[in-house]
Amino acid sequence: MSEGARPEAVASTGVASGASAPAGPGAGGRGPDASTEDGPYRLAELLRKAERAVVLTGAGVSVPSGIPDFRSPGTGLWANVDPMEVATIDAFRRDPDRFWRFYGDRFASLHDREPNPAHEAIAELERRELVHGVITQNVDRLHRRAGSRRLVEIHGSIEWSVCLRCRGRVGLERVLELLQEGDGPPTCESCLEPLKPDVVLFGEVLPRAAMEEAFALASEADLMLCVGSSLEVFPVASLPAVTRDAGGRLAIVTQSSTPYDGDAAVRLSCDVVSELEAVVSALD
Repeated sequence: MSEGARPEAVASTGVASGASAPAGPGAGGRGPDASTEDGPYRLAELLRKAERAVVLTGAGVSVPSGIPDFRSPGTGLWANVDPMEVATIDAFRRDPDRFWRFYGDRFASLHDREPNPAHEAIAELERRELVHGVITQNVDRLHRRAGSRRLVEIHGSIEWSVCLRCRGRVGLERVLELLQEGDGPPTCESCLEPLKPDVVLFGEVLPRAAMEEAFALASEADLMLCVGSSLEVFPVASLPAVTRDAGGRLAIVTQSSTPYDGDAAVRLSCDVVSELEAVVSALD
């Protein structure tokens, strides 16, 4: 892994930190927009020819499951909440009760969500051995529930909460029970410390093992399929550049523009469900 790709940057749980994606040939421009009838067929052909395709997903892949993204005006997760007040590691340590009043409702909502056809299409590409691995910025577990096997959850997962003192782990079901049983935050049953969700908060460094695996997948990929991501959050935003600079190709399926649109061999801009379902159909 090159020096410039070391996974040591401070991260967030899906909120842009103010940095922008690395400029490259065509960055900021619009790539070949294949949101026509032949677009899914072109992407299907790229997948057939690829030997080590990798999928990178963001919040947009889970929106059809009823999970809001982060930036949409009025509906995004941070539309009415200042993330720096509730979603930092310092905020958790300073006032875990307030932290869990916000996150408890969110986790309960995520617990009931189901994978949508976009998650299922990606899992189907894995089953057909057309995709070598999935890297996700999402913490909602939906890729895993859809059947994805080699999955790198860069920002962690709501599946577990951890005690920062004894490192004990508690599953989501038990955490939700603790929230219902008590008035305060869920606590470790061994040392009574407040539990922290096993997700990356503002002010925390991304897990080294996850980032190393993600960068390894990106550097070895001859095709990176980016789905439902604005590709603006670092260091994840540098992963397409790793693939591109190693000679791999990029394909982008998302409704928003990205800094890599000018580099994409295929650019699909309709909703992720219809586009990915059409790709799977084109492979039949």
